[in-house]
Amino acid sequence: MAPGEKHEILHHYLAALAYRTQKALRGAPPGFGSFEAGHGIRPPHEIVKHMSDVLNHACQCFGDERGRLEPLPTFEEEIARFHDILESLGEHLAAGKTPDEDTPPAGASLERLLQGPFADAMTHAGQLAMLRRMAGSPVAPESFMAAAIDRANLTANQPKPVKPLER
Repeated sequence: MAPGEKHEILHHYLAALAYRTQKALRGAPPGFGSFEAGHGIRPPHEIVKHMSDVLNHACQCFGDERGRLEPLPTFEEEIARFHDILESLGEHLAAGKTPDEDTPPAGASLERLLQGPFADAMTHAGQLAMLRRMAGSPVAPESFMAAAIDRANLTANQPKPVKPLER
């Protein structure tokens, strides 16, 4: 892989994470942030906070000291913080930075960021979509391969589906 390609791929992965997270959240019913599925499953507000936590940890691997994240009072604020952290990670990747090997955890690398916090956050984006269905408001299907995912856009303002699918 040529220098910088890993950074570009991971940056695109973060853009896919932003897109899929907003896909799961866009049009959610009022009160979705506090939806309780039962059986100890975290509500969406806590899931987005956890996604921010793991991505904040990834930022720390680049020497970006943000400290421990405290819960925010509203679901909307948690979502905004999540996207702010994604944008910080995107800036590190766009600048070609690599994790600081001297910053805990020892041995941090781009590959380990993918297998750890990035994959964890993507798993939770899927969990948010599943909770939407459980809350009685399923996410409309689409072809994600056709989605207009752009690594320059890690914000909450994601494009509408390019190729919606029928249920």
